[in-house]
Amino acid sequence: MTAEPKPSDAETEAPATSEAQAPETSEAQAPEAALAEVQAKADENWDLYLRAVAELDNVRKRAARDVENAHKFALESFGRELLAVVDSLEMGLAAADNADAVALREGSEATCKLLKTTLERFGISEVDPEGEPFDPELHEAISMMPSPSTEPGSVAQVIQKGYSLNGRLLRPARVIVAAEAPSGDGNG
Repeated sequence: MTAEPKPSDAETEAPATSEAQAPETSEAQAPEAALAEVQAKADENWDLYLRAVAELDNVRKRAARDVENAHKFALESFGRELLAVVDSLEMGLAAADNADAVALREGSEATCKLLKTTLERFGISEVDPEGEPFDPELHEAISMMPSPSTEPGSVAQVIQKGYSLNGRLLRPARVIVAAEAPSGDGNG
């Protein structure tokens, strides 16, 4: 066996002294450093929280303002389109003094067509069910009348057209429903 060299006394004392002093310094500074680090992280998180709350509040206010504007100006483009119909009616009224009945009728028909086109552009469509089977969800029956030319239970006459907005009924069509024609045998 070979003899291992023994460390000198100075070498053994130096590490023991530095090891003994190091834990005291690091133990004394470690809690303060850890506390400072945790406090900094807490402050950072608190700042992030406050910013998030402020941002959420701003989003809520912006959304409320957008909804308010949507309600307020939802009909803006529809109203702008209707102005052409108003202009046409006003021109017709201004020309009525010097126009004959045929010209007035043509002007009224053109204005009506313009209005219907505007309504269709915005998803409003006519419900004109003449000759179709009566549907209580789309039609309002005013009365029934015997009709030899129309099948019983069908719409014989439309008194007032109905309208729907993108498939949702705005106003039902007011109709007269066909009833069975009375038989001519006189035994009724």
